[in-house]
Amino acid sequence: MSRPKLWTKDFIIVSTANFFLYFTFYLLMATVTLFATDRFHASPSVAGLASGIFVVGVLVARLFAGKSIDRIGRKKMLYAGFIAILIISLFYFVTNQLGVLLAVRFLNGAALGIASTATGTIVAGIIPNERRGEGTGYYALSVTLAAAVGPFVGMFLIQHASFNMVFALCLVLLALSFISALFLKVPKVELSKADLEKMKGLKISNFFESKVFPIAIISAFVGLGYSSILSFLTSYAKEMNLVDISSFFFIVYAVTVLVSRPFTGRWFDTKGENFVMYPSFLLFAAGLVLLNQADSGLLILLAGIFVGLGYGTFSASGQAIAVKVSPKNRIGLATSTFFIFLDAGVGVGPFLLGLLVPFAGYHGLYAIMAVVLVFCVFLYYFVHGKKAASLQGVVEEAE
Repeated sequence: MSRPKLWTKDFIIVSTANFFLYFTFYLLMATVTLFATDRFHASPSVAGLASGIFVVGVLVARLFAGKSIDRIGRKKMLYAGFIAILIISLFYFVTNQLGVLLAVRFLNGAALGIASTATGTIVAGIIPNERRGEGTGYYALSVTLAAAVGPFVGMFLIQHASFNMVFALCLVLLALSFISALFLKVPKVELSKADLEKMKGLKISNFFESKVFPIAIISAFVGLGYSSILSFLTSYAKEMNLVDISSFFFIVYAVTVLVSRPFTGRWFDTKGENFVMYPSFLLFAAGLVLLNQADSGLLILLAGIFVGLGYGTFSASGQAIAVKVSPKNRIGLATSTFFIFLDAGVGVGPFLLGLLVPFAGYHGLYAIMAVVLVFCVFLYYFVHGKKAASLQGVVEEAE
């Protein structure tokens, strides 16, 4: 019996659109801090706020996008997100005050939160159930590759061109993605009157999918661990005079995810989520231990491989689990719930972990994060893994 087709026109379009959404996100994250410093003479902390307030906008938007997407329509919300992000991006060219830049960054994040919630929900409806892990894994590569290529292109442009060239590139790529999204065919979700009635009001169930909470809570801890790398790896490498070699960490990370994703996604579908989830925590923890012990560039790059196998596998498989455990008419909420927790871990991490650095140092920080990831193994077992193992056993017996 042949497997259902995965690489359809719609799957390719929505994955490409998501890549360019996150490409512009990471490109601007890598350049806006310098823009704020050069253009407005902002202090390092305020310049960092100009970069990080974007994530706050994403989180706020996800709360309402997940609640409303199936009522408004998945395709309509995608268009609304793209139109908003295109309009807001125009303001980068005319921003003349630091306060205005902060507002633009927040609104830019909110627009991306709307659009990315739509792409995640649309792709979840397109991927065949039999290839859920594999399809989600390939889709998640759009973010992984954007995280590697975006900052590289951004840093190249600010060395050889103007900030306006950076903003212009983002605008062109977003416009092309929006045009391609016009050709999407999105399965329509029919909601009953009872479903629409449930969506009214400010109940927690209208903003979060409770069935996703177990894996979402774990994603917050995993996001916290990843934020220790995003926020402090450069400072850590500078302390050890390894900045040049450490700049290749995320390239190694991205290549590792690119190579491993076809296997991990297929294993998720054929052997069950536990087969990939337990190793993902342990491999991520091993990567953090390598950073804790790093005294050479080789160990830092080796850590990139382990983090790619660990965090890279978790981010895709965790999203697949969130969709798998949720009702079909709440896939939008499931997607937004998972990413709200993951983004919260990544977004709050720099502040919380920054409080630890003066006491533990960077070596100690990565040791603590390794312990947190080992803790996730046990947490996962109790909140999801044990139940998943019993269900997998039933499926195997039936076969």
